Amino acid sequence: MNALLGHLGVWLAFTASILGALLLLWSLRSKAQGAELDVIPFALLPMVALGGALLATFGMQRALITHDFSLVYVAANNAKVTPLIYSITGMWSALAGSILLWALAMAAATTLVVRATRDRRDDQVTRIAVLVMMVITAFFFLLMLGPADPFQLVVGVRPVTGAGPNALLQNNPLVAIHPPLLYTGMVGFSVPFAFAIGMLVTGRVDEPWLVTVRRATVFTWTLLSLGLVLGAWWSYQVLGWGGFWGWDPVENAALLPWLCGTALVHSLVVQERRGLLRVWNLCLAIAAFSLTLLATFLTRSGIIESVHAFSASSLGPILISAFAVAVGTGFGLLLWRGDRLRSPQGIDSGLSKEGAFVLNNLVFVGFALVVLLGTLFPLAYEALNGSQVTVGAPYFSAVAVPVGLFLLMLMAVAPVLSWRVADLATIWQRLETSVWIASLLLAVLVIFGVRGLAPLSAFWLGMVAAGSALRTLARQVSLARRRGDSVLLAFSGRTSGGMVVHLGIVILATGIVAATSYVQRGELTLHPQESRNFAGHHFRFTGLREIRSPQRNSTVAVIKIDGKAFGPAVNQFGGSSSAAVGTPAIDSSWRGDIYLTLDAIGQAGSVSGPQVSPNLSAGAVAIGVSVEPLIPWIWAGGLVVGLGGILAIVGPRRREREAGEDASSEPAEASA
Repeated sequence: MNALLGHLGVWLAFTASILGALLLLWSLRSKAQGAELDVIPFALLPMVALGGALLATFGMQRALITHDFSLVYVAANNAKVTPLIYSITGMWSALAGSILLWALAMAAATTLVVRATRDRRDDQVTRIAVLVMMVITAFFFLLMLGPADPFQLVVGVRPVTGAGPNALLQNNPLVAIHPPLLYTGMVGFSVPFAFAIGMLVTGRVDEPWLVTVRRATVFTWTLLSLGLVLGAWWSYQVLGWGGFWGWDPVENAALLPWLCGTALVHSLVVQERRGLLRVWNLCLAIAAFSLTLLATFLTRSGIIESVHAFSASSLGPILISAFAVAVGTGFGLLLWRGDRLRSPQGIDSGLSKEGAFVLNNLVFVGFALVVLLGTLFPLAYEALNGSQVTVGAPYFSAVAVPVGLFLLMLMAVAPVLSWRVADLATIWQRLETSVWIASLLLAVLVIFGVRGLAPLSAFWLGMVAAGSALRTLARQVSLARRRGDSVLLAFSGRTSGGMVVHLGIVILATGIVAATSYVQRGELTLHPQESRNFAGHHFRFTGLREIRSPQRNSTVAVIKIDGKAFGPAVNQFGGSSSAAVGTPAIDSSWRGDIYLTLDAIGQAGSVSGPQVSPNLSAGAVAIGVSVEPLIPWIWAGGLVVGLGGILAIVGPRRREREAGEDASSEPAEASA
């Protein structure tokens, strides 16, 4: 039954997407404008495709929740003892199910675009954009009709219990939030890509499409930002290494479209305000979406080994071909049409808001190229030489540190710049208060023993950037009061939302700098009732505790930190293929975390695996300890970034236009 529902949904969505694309193509070729024809491709078929995607998703979820082991996918990624939440998340725990989630998000994005452009259905740009999105939707459903079928039936004897999900994917509930946000954010870049293709084919760059693209890009960027931060949080809480970003190839693959998307979010403001950067924005839209396809290839082809990657599959050639088609089509159209779409005027002065945005774009795109090179170089080297080479964190960090400092400087200065031209005296007048307060706070940090040129520079620049953002928000509140608007309303709209995003990034950056610059790591070997001091904290091991249940078996080391009990553990989850994995314990506060891992135990007990060490006496444990200041600020900053992105989308457009009418004065549009 579940397989029938799933296959029916996939076929329905694929057929509707292909039919809608063909009808749109025919309407474009024949220039048909009949109302009846408009209703079919624009209103009905995308909804039919979404209905098919929902039907297939229902079939998969029903199979996972009811433990229908007649499906190969369910038997490999579910077990009778798997808790409900991890049965549900099993849909994106392996390759075929993740393609289904991707296709569902793509069908939903297409339907939303159709609804958002319902008053412009006769326009060729809209028709081409919807056509492109329906072709992309059809492509992902086609994968499920071939090599990535999540509803394939078991041949022969049906499994009784099921293998269960990967142990790392049933160790933290963040797995229910992080992948859907990340996938939806990456899928969302198909919207600016589709409209970029429409504009290039027609040779038109019109105001209505610019507003649609900007709002869609901000929404997409917000989801992807939240997905990345939550992914870092999941990694920190689950993998037991005490870090949150390891420059893993899969992490980099998700970061690349975010970097291009961040550049696009900012440069679209310049195009909307000054009519500049038209071709550049089309280029960024094509690059951001193409990089999502590259990320799909890297994570689902088996070409790289990563804790984040899926197993090897036959999808590699198909996905890299899709990437080549997107790049070839997009940039081929740019070469054909680019000259016609160039802005008639240029930037008046480098010392201006648009000049700062251009510099911002160059930094983001340049860093994206560095990350892309470091990610792909080992693959190219192995293909050419047959041997392996590693590009590790030192390569990326050597570039990331100066790039981060430079971006903090831009965040400090850009909000106080004016459009067209700004003078140094005015800039200093607007920055003076923030600079003096930041300098005073920096002196306090030095007095309390904080050292290091790079981290102190980051703290100072971050405080100045926060001051610039707060100054802009205060100005928005003042404008709202003069207009008679609610003060709460002053915090919505792209200007205020952008400044909230800036504050979130400052908080996040502060957490990253503090946690990576001042972390203290060690390993404590402790016998029962033995105590040890480390990094100003008192640790006492009171003994091992065993937990047994159908869902999991755990060996927990009870550690008291300054009198409070915590339990780093080794867990083995239910399922025939589940391996023992470590689960850290974290003492978290606003000042930072104390991160504990059970690295080794001196007796086998009922848990086997690498945690059992013959070098430790019976009853002893080796506890990994990391003291990481301000690391919770990373997660808090990510949430503030998400809030700012939402505020940037929901604000009233009338107030935004009124706030920026005078191009010669300090503008309201400080950020996208």
